[in-house]
Amino acid sequence: MKRVVVTGIGLITSVGHTTEETWKALCQGQSGIRPITNFDASNYPVRFAGEVRDFDPSPYMDRKEIRRNDPFTHLAVGAAKQALEQAHLTITDEIAPQVGVCVGSGVGGLMTLHEQFEVLHTKGPARVSPFLIPMMMINSAAGAVSLLTGAKGPTWAAVSACATSGNALGEAWETIRRGAAKAMLAGGSERGITPLGIASFANMHALSRRNDDPQGASRPFDAERDGFVMGEGAGILLLEELDFALERGAPILAEMVGYGATADAYHITEPAPGGEGLVRAMQIALETANLRPEEVDYINAHGTSTRFNDATETQAIKTCFGDHAYKLAISSTKSMLGHTFGGAGAIEAAVCVLSIVSNMMHPTINLHTPDPECDLDYIPNVAREGKVHVALSNSMGFGGHNSSLIFRRYA
Repeated sequence: MKRVVVTGIGLITSVGHTTEETWKALCQGQSGIRPITNFDASNYPVRFAGEVRDFDPSPYMDRKEIRRNDPFTHLAVGAAKQALEQAHLTITDEIAPQVGVCVGSGVGGLMTLHEQFEVLHTKGPARVSPFLIPMMMINSAAGAVSLLTGAKGPTWAAVSACATSGNALGEAWETIRRGAAKAMLAGGSERGITPLGIASFANMHALSRRNDDPQGASRPFDAERDGFVMGEGAGILLLEELDFALERGAPILAEMVGYGATADAYHITEPAPGGEGLVRAMQIALETANLRPEEVDYINAHGTSTRFNDATETQAIKTCFGDHAYKLAISSTKSMLGHTFGGAGAIEAAVCVLSIVSNMMHPTINLHTPDPECDLDYIPNVAREGKVHVALSNSMGFGGHNSSLIFRRYA
């Protein structure tokens, strides 16, 4: 099997429109969660979210392409082009068939779907956009990334709810390892903060209702957590076969060495007791990486700020890592960005790589009253310096999907 390295990262989030802006804000413990501006939420039970504000896609797409694509695709294309720029990779005709794309989303073009339903009901069927279908399709982001970068290798979209972009990265890694591509743009994108999105999750009683304290609402592992916060964002990593990267003198940020994917087969929304499926995903990732549990330094937790998830993930980490669980540094990016659904796994994988590169681990903010069931080291409130040689990223999704990714310092 071929070795796979990370050579570029693109991030667009509620705290920054570039990787550098996002990473700086995360290390400073800044929250991107604020009152909703996408629509008038004054009559909604939840009135705040982690929106991507004031994003301008024009540096990445021309006006025609902007009009013909949903905002979640705008983010995906922007993040993909950022990753290519950092990696100094221009996709020429010669290499295009060897560069693939795997970019997923949890809900796809929900903004366009919502807008066109309104058009249907207020102006009639003749006024519905002929671009509705290609704009709302979940695979439209992957297709647009391929079209606008020239990548002609294996191209598809992963969909597994909140584990989507963890699976996208893992399957892209496998594609390169088996020799089907030399490089893959992989990750996920989400812009689902719409009236329907907020109303549906609020009515599930899944969202925090701290309308008087939006920036304090996402509080993973805290005893006073009351639900997750919806977020938006995109994360794309450029993965390359090691020899291909070395031949062209690419900047190598880290090596991707492990991937595990499992299903709970338990419940459509709740994790299995004890996180049994996540335990197996982490164990498989360790096995494929040929690593012992005690060699892992840092975990970027799924850490949603929900009562079931945080306690279950904590138990899963204890089961997988044994006594070493208490020596691990762990943090939740969602404490600052909210839950970006299909974008979360890739954003958090990027965080793992950046932690390895910078020897810095961002904090879990709003962790003031630790839950007794969540008794590990979650890097509360203040970032921490420290050598990170091996980092693991967890994702768990509705439907019982689990993915774990492992990155290692390149040597």
